[in-house]
Amino acid sequence: MNKTNPGVALVTGASSGIGRATAIALQSAGFRVFGTSRRAAKNSDGLTMLACDVTDDASVRKLVDDVLAETGRIDLLVNNAGMGLFGGAEESSMVQAQALFDVNVFGVLRVTNAVLPIMRRQGKGRIVNLSSVQGFIPAPYFALYASTKHAIEGYSESLDHELRPFGIRVALVEPAYTRTSFEDNLAKPDQLLDVYDAARAGMNAVVRKAMEKGDSPELVAKTVLAAATDRVPKRRYAAGKMARQVSLLRRFVPASAFDKSLRKQNGLPV
Repeated sequence: MNKTNPGVALVTGASSGIGRATAIALQSAGFRVFGTSRRAAKNSDGLTMLACDVTDDASVRKLVDDVLAETGRIDLLVNNAGMGLFGGAEESSMVQAQALFDVNVFGVLRVTNAVLPIMRRQGKGRIVNLSSVQGFIPAPYFALYASTKHAIEGYSESLDHELRPFGIRVALVEPAYTRTSFEDNLAKPDQLLDVYDAARAGMNAVVRKAMEKGDSPELVAKTVLAAATDRVPKRRYAAGKMARQVSLLRRFVPASAFDKSLRKQNGLPV
């Protein structure tokens, strides 16, 4: 991708947090940026904000049509829109689980599939999918959320192989805990079970403390910018010191030792 004239970027979930910081970083780097939110938001910081519900086919088609009508191209897609869910795996109904997957997994597929014909015609493009360290290190009480990120990891890796002949590359960005409103916006299970109350509360305290000490959205955005503009992109970009450390630990520490460390850090009996 030409860093002096990078082109048009589309960033989903750009109203706040990592998405907002990413959109601003891309705009500062020279991209013309279109950001999305579920509800129409005012344009600011040089960004054009558009309403889009990534769970709705018609909404996604309209989004892409609107960007094309104004620019005629899309050079970069950042799939950031997502939601969290915190609780025991069996505490969520199938309806709640499906809603999570509809945003975090099928939302990515919808937007990507809408953009790919454009990138193929251009003969080039870049897709950056926001994953998480949960995509390779699933934490307790994040089973369903971690499952969505595992899905995105596998999807992105396969997709990158498929799209290289068309001049399109796919990269993953994997943040750890980040100082955003994500924790406050975590969905709670819709069928709570008393048997998990104590462990869930303990884990919630661990998560809250980790997020208070987490990386800034701007640091993650800097990593997204690298994934978007590196001439030869890496498959995965760990965003921040903690993400890099746990990635190395996962690869080189024996499984039994890693398991004990993970349980200890999350306040669970070893």
